[in-house]
Amino acid sequence: MVGPILERDFYARDIVTLARDLLGRVLVRELPGQRLSGVIVETEAYGGADDAGSHAFRGATRRNRSMFGPPGHAYVYRIYGVHHCLNLVGEGDGRPGAVLLRALRPLEGLEEMERRRGRHGDGLTNGPGKLCQALAVNLGLDGADLCRGVDLWLEEGEPVAAPLVTSGPRVGLGADDAARRRPWRFALQGDAAVSRPRPPNWRPNR
Repeated sequence: MVGPILERDFYARDIVTLARDLLGRVLVRELPGQRLSGVIVETEAYGGADDAGSHAFRGATRRNRSMFGPPGHAYVYRIYGVHHCLNLVGEGDGRPGAVLLRALRPLEGLEEMERRRGRHGDGLTNGPGKLCQALAVNLGLDGADLCRGVDLWLEEGEPVAAPLVTSGPRVGLGADDAARRRPWRFALQGDAAVSRPRPPNWRPNR
């Protein structure tokens, strides 16, 4: 383990604060006889009725109901009918909100991730759909309790100091200008696993 499993109180916070604090934490996927894990290096925050870029903007549906549930659960959805995206539910007290995991730096189970992705080397987990494919995250994990230490959870890892965090607008939003301008995308400065396009202030490590 890379520190203790994160408990419910960690998730029950303002969604933007949670998105920033998830950097450096370790996502763990447990398969039969196999542990896959990676350091979270990129996230995006999505709120509720005040966020036109969020799935929760127009209220609860069968697809997004996990986003309206208690904090510390997974919200998994599929895009383009092919790729899965993993979100971690935060907020609480009836306020919907979730953090999209955009990129990981692989830690454990590299060969299995490569097998699942059908490729070797860089680019295994530098995108929401890529990391879900690499870690076998699918709709069956929608609503999963992240605090039980079964199938899918987060470990403490190493929190990232503020100077090592860069932020910028969220990626690919077709919402209104205000939603697009919100700097709710957070990334670990200089980490090569951060997805493209990189945040405006991101700089490679030398």
